[in-house]
Amino acid sequence: MSNVHELGYLKEKIQELKDQGVYRELPVYDGANEAEINLNGKMVINLSSNNYLGFANHPKLKEAAIKAVEKYGVGSGAVRTIVGNMDIHEELERVLAEFKREEAVMLFQSGFNCNAGAIQAIVDKGDLIISDSLNHASIIDGARLAKSDKTVFKHSDIKDLERVLKEKRDQYNNVLIITDGVFSMDGDVAKLPEIVDLAEKYNCMTYVDDAHGSGVLGESGRGTVDHFGLHGRVDFSIGTLSKALGVVGGYVAGSKTMKEWLSHRGRPILFSTSLPPAAVGALIEAVKLLMSTTEYTDRLWDNANYFKEKLGKLGYNTGHSETPITPVIIGDEAETIEFSKKLLENGVFGSAIVFPTVPKGTGRIRCMVTAGHTKEQLDRAVETFKKVGEEMKLI
Repeated sequence: MSNVHELGYLKEKIQELKDQGVYRELPVYDGANEAEINLNGKMVINLSSNNYLGFANHPKLKEAAIKAVEKYGVGSGAVRTIVGNMDIHEELERVLAEFKREEAVMLFQSGFNCNAGAIQAIVDKGDLIISDSLNHASIIDGARLAKSDKTVFKHSDIKDLERVLKEKRDQYNNVLIITDGVFSMDGDVAKLPEIVDLAEKYNCMTYVDDAHGSGVLGESGRGTVDHFGLHGRVDFSIGTLSKALGVVGGYVAGSKTMKEWLSHRGRPILFSTSLPPAAVGALIEAVKLLMSTTEYTDRLWDNANYFKEKLGKLGYNTGHSETPITPVIIGDEAETIEFSKKLLENGVFGSAIVFPTVPKGTGRIRCMVTAGHTKEQLDRAVETFKKVGEEMKLI
């Protein structure tokens, strides 16, 4: 008789991953997340990080984190609703609300937690969620936790969204339309003005997950809502504090009513310890930096446009990206992983993204250009893409 504790069924699934050529081991680097890192013992150009503005190792953020630790310790010791709510948590929410040009902000421990906690709190039985078909995994999981009905519309297809609304709106009390602001795999931007117009026409609420728009789009990185000038017309605007802002955490921006309700019903707020002081201190500094200058976002976009243009000239398919996210679409899963390995051997870390993260046959290297890259580093990266592409007969 087999031993249940050997987890034989999981061993079989792991072997399947190996047979398909998609098994991987976690990469390990020592030191801070920078434009060049020591990965598995070798210096490589880092094109895989969400550290858009280079804030993850910014001296001012580090100094603010250390000061916060010295005053507040390393942990808050409780959930916010008991005794884990420090004055710096409140200050970060105030600063973020000012930055986002919204009435209020509710802090969560991560962007994933925002979607897991907020969606189920704002819809109920008798309500409907309408979600873009390419929305992030955390939105899918968050919607699953809600008691409402769910349906999807074709990716960024406004006609299809209106079809769903015509068919279903009058059968439900409240309807929540959910979209990513920036879609993380292709780098395209949601058609937010059209979505908001439809939402208002059919008396629906809108919910935008702006994980990859925060710190990237809008004035000095204020996000997709700011980019399109839709303040006051998007009910729930979600941002992460772990990508462009370089630390960890997430938040929901919107009305005071939103904040009041989530502080009573957002389960990660009620049941998970609040963000540690070091993170909060660093984040206050990060937001203040962005409010004082556009230099970081300017540099990010300058680098992104430079890299895209050079890569495009090589003949790669870089999809329909409208942001610094630059997918190099290879297609076949195993070939994509092979391509990524060869890039790494030649000093460039571009992570392979394959099924189930993206649809079968659309494997890609997702290149993340940051404000921290130099033009010389980007030139070397492009040369490596040329060399490997020619070796593998892809260009």
